[in-house]
Amino acid sequence: MTQKKQRGQLIVLSGPSGVGKSTVIAELLGQREDLYFSVSFTTREPRTGEQDGVNYNFVGRAEFERMIAAGELLEYAQYVGNYYGTSLKVIQEKLDAGTDVLLDIEVQGAAKVRARCPEAILIFIAPPSFEELSRRLHGRNTDGEEVIQGRLKKAREEIGEVKNYDYLVINDRVSGAVAEIEAILTAAECRVENRDHIVKGVLSL
Repeated sequence: MTQKKQRGQLIVLSGPSGVGKSTVIAELLGQREDLYFSVSFTTREPRTGEQDGVNYNFVGRAEFERMIAAGELLEYAQYVGNYYGTSLKVIQEKLDAGTDVLLDIEVQGAAKVRARCPEAILIFIAPPSFEELSRRLHGRNTDGEEVIQGRLKKAREEIGEVKNYDYLVINDRVSGAVAEIEAILTAAECRVENRDHIVKGVLSL
């Protein structure tokens, strides 16, 4: 029987708006019971169908700025006029308990996580093409044309930051993207430093 690992892995997923991160994450969480999804805090308004505490923790701007001042966030950033951030306390508790933690954050936030947690695994999810990304954004029917063009411009900037990530996954089909992320997590799990406790256990027999 494999011993429970001593510390969990911190996994960061980023990608442009409309690339399908939420769908990929939902599928991934359905396949891996040992994965904790960290729900980000945001000051933006909920979209139709989104639930507080499930998709995001929705808070007011004053509360978010209090959290910044109190040092309660691992990272935070402003995106299209709204704050987004990640609770430091919850993540540390999960990692210390040996549970893997998954973050869905944008490029600015990912860079801050890398600076504070160099051992984090950074994965960028990209669309198969910009034409496909545009089609998906238009298909959501949640934004006007001006907003969509802004998102596409932002997507080009974000994809330019791929060099700062460890892995690139193309979300052409959700099942394929999930399989690639599974492979990345399995490979990371097999690193010698992540299985050092197993080696020590064998040597002590």
